[in-house]
Amino acid sequence: MQINNLKDMYIAELQELVSMEGQLAGALKRMAAAASHPSLKEAFMLHQEETLVQRQRLESILQKHDASAAAHIDQSMQALIQETKKMLAMLKGDELRDAGLIASVQKLQHYEIAAYGSAAALAGQLDLRDDQKILHESLEEEKETDVLLTKLAKSEVNQQAVAA
Repeated sequence: MQINNLKDMYIAELQELVSMEGQLAGALKRMAAAASHPSLKEAFMLHQEETLVQRQRLESILQKHDASAAAHIDQSMQALIQETKKMLAMLKGDELRDAGLIASVQKLQHYEIAAYGSAAALAGQLDLRDDQKILHESLEEEKETDVLLTKLAKSEVNQQAVAA
């Protein structure tokens, strides 16, 4: 896709977000299966459901702008997910794997937070207030998931990994 103006850049950012959410939904399902801590499994499954809703929101925005949702594959998300797989293969024991899963998913979350923040800022610059509101909603959900994972790591999972 040739990017000639800020609107084109905005559409490209949305397409990347669609790709990110699609990749993440599959990865979260696999991570939930790999997690042993019940609260962590639940957090991953809830975020996977939320991720699918976020993707639908993005597809709706793109449709409103007559743009394809399948135009791009986000290679950064692909690489982060691959790094997660590599790390999980190295971690021994359920407790350590759970701590590693949280650390890995938080890296993915931070990437999403940056991407949603950028897309929302572009929507604001383009005076697309409805889009901006929707993107901020997803941005806040990503931040809430990050906070939840931090609390879970500090209160339970990491302590169990230290004790193992």
